[in-house]
Amino acid sequence: MIIVTTDFVPGKEIKELKGFVRGNTVQTKHIGKDIMAGLKTLVGGEIEEYTEVMDEARQRAIGRMVKDAENKEANAIICLRLETSNVMTGASEVIAYGTAVIVE
Repeated sequence: MIIVTTDFVPGKEIKELKGFVRGNTVQTKHIGKDIMAGLKTLVGGEIEEYTEVMDEARQRAIGRMVKDAENKEANAIICLRLETSNVMTGASEVIAYGTAVIVE
């Protein structure tokens, strides 16, 4: 599956639009990582535990979007976008969306 943030795939021609595709996940904090993150707030810097958790959530959302595109028999996704929002205290939703297409 080709995935791009642009509205075209360089060197390819869009033959058919298959439509909107998306994938999402809601990720909560992990108690063990939360404790380590709390300690890091005392000294400052990147909270790597949260970075790792959110990266996993993004990958999961993208994977679900790809499955949606595969179900539509697409071979590429253009205009990929990622959004994150808080849905409750300690939980964030990650949404990946784009347009499924067939390219040649």
